[in-house]
Amino acid sequence: MVTMLLASLNQTVLSTALPTIVGDLHGVNQMTWVITSYILASTIVMPVYGRIGDLLGRRPVLLVAISLFIVGSVVGALAGNIEWLIVGRAIQGLGGGGLIILSQAAIADVVPARERGRYMGIMGAVFAVSSVAGPLLGGWFTEGPGWRWAFWINLPLGVAAALAVIAFLRIPRADRTDRPTIDYLGAMLTAIATTAIVLVCTWGGGTYPWDSPQILGLIATAVIAGALFVFAETRAAQPIIPMYLFKDRDFTLSTVAGLLFGVAMFGAIGYLPTYLQMSAGVTATQAGMLMVPMMGGLLGASITTGQLVSRTGRYKRYPIAGALLMAIGLALISAAHTDTPLWMICGCLTIIGIGIGMGLQILVLIVQNAFPASIVGTATASTNYFRQVGASIGSAVVGSVFAQRLVDQLSARLPAGAGGVDTHSFTPAMVAHLPDAVRVEIVEAYNTALLPIFAYMVPLALAAALAMCFVRERPLATSVERDITAECLAEGQLIIEK
Repeated sequence: MVTMLLASLNQTVLSTALPTIVGDLHGVNQMTWVITSYILASTIVMPVYGRIGDLLGRRPVLLVAISLFIVGSVVGALAGNIEWLIVGRAIQGLGGGGLIILSQAAIADVVPARERGRYMGIMGAVFAVSSVAGPLLGGWFTEGPGWRWAFWINLPLGVAAALAVIAFLRIPRADRTDRPTIDYLGAMLTAIATTAIVLVCTWGGGTYPWDSPQILGLIATAVIAGALFVFAETRAAQPIIPMYLFKDRDFTLSTVAGLLFGVAMFGAIGYLPTYLQMSAGVTATQAGMLMVPMMGGLLGASITTGQLVSRTGRYKRYPIAGALLMAIGLALISAAHTDTPLWMICGCLTIIGIGIGMGLQILVLIVQNAFPASIVGTATASTNYFRQVGASIGSAVVGSVFAQRLVDQLSARLPAGAGGVDTHSFTPAMVAHLPDAVRVEIVEAYNTALLPIFAYMVPLALAAALAMCFVRERPLATSVERDITAECLAEGQLIIEK
């Protein structure tokens, strides 16, 4: 839980500090990469962490992940320009990718699926609490000691997480008769394909036209790397994403739903605090407080859903209802205007939070229930990988479209040099002190640039609900099975119920 807190807190603490950070470092036009670099790096390494954790044990791999996360935090705290900040965030992602995956897999190692619902609910609650505490801390750091403390705070938290892992994490090691091998080719091809996909989403239509050689080349790279990855994984001794996982219908459908959840959720949430600061004129701390209703809804729904699943053994209905609620919340908030009362915005966020809380952790439970404990880390990492791919795509697409629309809106509404400010260095404090005529135009630009994009996320949430309708509701296991031999796993000889 401590490592889960560390990872989830890092994903939210920058949300309220981001406008000030990119303004101070003169990188408003690169704002999307501050978020995307972390998500991209963590996504690439997720399958690797899951597979290595199954082969070598959770604890040593988790300690490596924590160490990388701390190093990235130091680089980010010392960054003197936006480029070094992005590098620090990428290193953080290399560590952060293992924190959530290994935490979820560790629970599956010791808790039967029937009881796991309440633990998944608690993990969702940890995410909700950190999602409230993160923006508040980010706002307090920004207005107090400085935004760099949003990175420095990770050092004591990281040390505490490492000590907790050393002292308390005791997981039985699987008996192995073979020497574990790492699928380096699969990891490399995954990194190439994922990076190409995210670059297409980030640069397409903005930095480069969709029909430019750069974008077409990246699309070709993603397709070729993806095809080679599938070919390599079918022949690897110990693949990082075994292709036999996809023979299980529930795994495939839950993974598709998780990917769609990731696009809609991370695409929408990541930029809301920035919007609230710029459009509503609130401080960074107040923007964090305005996110509390969403996280309150997520907290309550996650705990309640987990308890209900453990008590009844029924789980299919919850991600379906959650996706539908998220679609409703996104549709409502996309119709907001600059004069929309903040309480209505908070109401929409509450609906979105309840939807996320009902669905996100249950998708992981469905996947874990479909496979034996011997490969639960690999299965968990695989489904989370695709969800993070969705998060990367959502964050990159929304960030890229938002940035391009914002530049266009500001250029159209503000004459060059209006107010005597550089449009690439806007901060909330700077906007608040501009002449009313200029400030109103900037607020309208932010509103017009961001909120309508959320409407495009609604069909994705509806598609996630549709995919979950075809998942079979299997009985949840009441014990942790450990009877699958290492030899069978290494050769991919796993029987999948059809």
